[in-house]
Amino acid sequence: MTSIDVQDLTKEYGATRAVDGLTFRVGPGRVTGFLGPNGAGKSTTLRLALGLARPTSGRVLVGGRPYAAYDEPLRTVGALLDPQAAHGSRTARDHLRVLAAANRIPVRRVDDVLEQVGLAAVAGRRVKTYSLGMRQRLGIAAALLGDPAVVLLDEPSNGLDPEGIVWIRELLRDLARAGRTVLVSSHLMNETATFADHLVVLGRGRLLADASTRDFIAAHSAGRVRVRTTEPERLRAALARVGHTLTAADDGRCTVAGATAAEVGALAAAERVPVLELGDERASLEDAYLALTTADTEFAAHPFQEV
Repeated sequence: MTSIDVQDLTKEYGATRAVDGLTFRVGPGRVTGFLGPNGAGKSTTLRLALGLARPTSGRVLVGGRPYAAYDEPLRTVGALLDPQAAHGSRTARDHLRVLAAANRIPVRRVDDVLEQVGLAAVAGRRVKTYSLGMRQRLGIAAALLGDPAVVLLDEPSNGLDPEGIVWIRELLRDLARAGRTVLVSSHLMNETATFADHLVVLGRGRLLADASTRDFIAAHSAGRVRVRTTEPERLRAALARVGHTLTAADDGRCTVAGATAAEVGALAAAERVPVLELGDERASLEDAYLALTTADTEFAAHPFQEV
């Protein structure tokens, strides 16, 4: 079983501490989402894990060893950090053949992964003619080339069309089901919620959360009830008496934060308030993420205001 172990990891660039004492473990058999605002330290952490930068202190071990200790790293760790990394004048097939030769990977794997990522029909074209989505698929093919136990992907959905997004979602799940260790950095909360079993969340270089997706959402968001009634003012007054607030939406529905549908339904029945619709609303990953990270966002925009 191969895991990624980040141990008291710190990286400083001059006076800037990009990564600040990180400790977490990414285990096999599940997809771990790696989240955080811009400037949180995600990309720096991935670069440190792959030996592309040296830590100020601490370390990252993959399968109990630093990445640089592997003579043929693609056989253990597959990574996509930059879809533009392939030389534009090479064909996709030649790009993968070079990587295979450097890591003593059988050349037959090249055609296997080209087929797997959907590039077999265009494998003879030069990479510079590829769209961003095609380059992304090529980067994923390179990550899978050595049939690695560990896969690190930075924004793998970037540039993919809807079919491609569904494909990468299923690929990540399949890798985890096969017992591999999968770490995926992403800014797309709703998409991450469809494939991530576990989450590691950073803010300003520090660890903010390390929990299952379900537990993370539950811990960082309040329950909410959706309700529709013909007498919202009566329901609002009844809820106010027990400390709840009814908030009206434009579509005629209302919401009650911090309550359950059973509680609202029982109160409405006791007050003889007619209810046309009632249900618990599960908070989204995006809701929970924003609740946790707002204070740690380095680059925050402000609402547009006319002058």
